[in-house]
Amino acid sequence: MAPLLESEAPKDPFVLFNRWFRDASEAGALQPDAVTLATATRSGAPSARMVLFKAVEAGAFVFYSNHGSRKGRELVQNNRAAMVFFWSIKRHQVRVSGTVRRLSREASADYFHSRPHGAQLSALASRQSRVVASRDVLEKAVLALARRYPDEVPLPRDWGGYALTPRWIEFWENREDRLHDRLRYVRQQGGAWRIERLSP
Repeated sequence: MAPLLESEAPKDPFVLFNRWFRDASEAGALQPDAVTLATATRSGAPSARMVLFKAVEAGAFVFYSNHGSRKGRELVQNNRAAMVFFWSIKRHQVRVSGTVRRLSREASADYFHSRPHGAQLSALASRQSRVVASRDVLEKAVLALARRYPDEVPLPRDWGGYALTPRWIEFWENREDRLHDRLRYVRQQGGAWRIERLSP
């Protein structure tokens, strides 16, 4: 495997990200769209979890969630967040750090109604991250909603999309003897990107 060189890296980090994402998918990575999302409270207490990355749109990484979840509540307090993609099959890691904004209600509805009917019902039934008495309570709630909405499920008021606009993106490639390649793209004023090499 050839080294990851600054001189051969595309000027736009999303070109490299899309290439690595495609490579991981074609290589058979298990759920290549799974990404760790880290958020923090106003005071800086962190939390992290896996979410599903959906797309790169307008220079941002898009995902969807319940606005009342822990991540949603933390993003209201502190809109800075980080993501980590790891595709072991390709020995690649991508780290992203930036700020998060909510997508429009219209964009959220478009995606929500593209999901399977069961997933829509589950999103409507769930009060994500809140204590629930039992699994049975959840299943009964979904069954009740299925009877009420056999066709189109309304978009929950507290559910929607987020877009993480990166301040920097780091590409990490495993190398022998732990002399890994690390290239970081840092956004400059005006939107251009500066490429830096980091020590492994």
